[in-house]
Amino acid sequence: MAAKPFLSDIKAIRQRARAHMERGAVTDSYTLDRDTVLKLLNEALATEIVCVLRYKAHYYLASGINAKSVAAEFLEHAGEEQGHADLIAERITQLDGTPNFSPDGLSGRSHSEFVVPDDLAAMIEENLVAERIAIDSYREIINYVGDRDTTTKRMLEGILASEEEHAEDMKTLMEDFGKKGEPAKPAGRGKKK
Repeated sequence: MAAKPFLSDIKAIRQRARAHMERGAVTDSYTLDRDTVLKLLNEALATEIVCVLRYKAHYYLASGINAKSVAAEFLEHAGEEQGHADLIAERITQLDGTPNFSPDGLSGRSHSEFVVPDDLAAMIEENLVAERIAIDSYREIINYVGDRDTTTKRMLEGILASEEEHAEDMKTLMEDFGKKGEPAKPAGRGKKK
């Protein structure tokens, strides 16, 4: 069995690199449906933006005996979600797409919801639900992209790891919340905006 060379003909690679330079990082070896990937990434971008807004709203509206420490966690997560949004927007532009930051239709593009409950325990619960939605969404996108777009896959795997950490944080807050003198379960449902 003859050994196959690692790279194709270097002259052919050089010629392909000069063709369609306006596409930047998107070369002929990109085999995914770019429009589908861009749609999925713009949905992920909208999800991250909604998460930033929800965490920020919860940060400012948190009240009660444990509010200060819980609100600090909300603010930290808001910053991390903003970082995810920035990574996704950058990847969209690398794929020769346009990140959709338009507030029109933002909640429709987002996988998670913007819910602002009246009490702190319900805020924690809503954030845990949103993190679980993000985890499942990112897993599905990662499985779709697979090894046909390793750059997007690696980026999303990093974001997924962060979302899993956020979910664990919210789970811990929810478990510990009732032990600190406040009800562990939310009294009522929040308002979906």
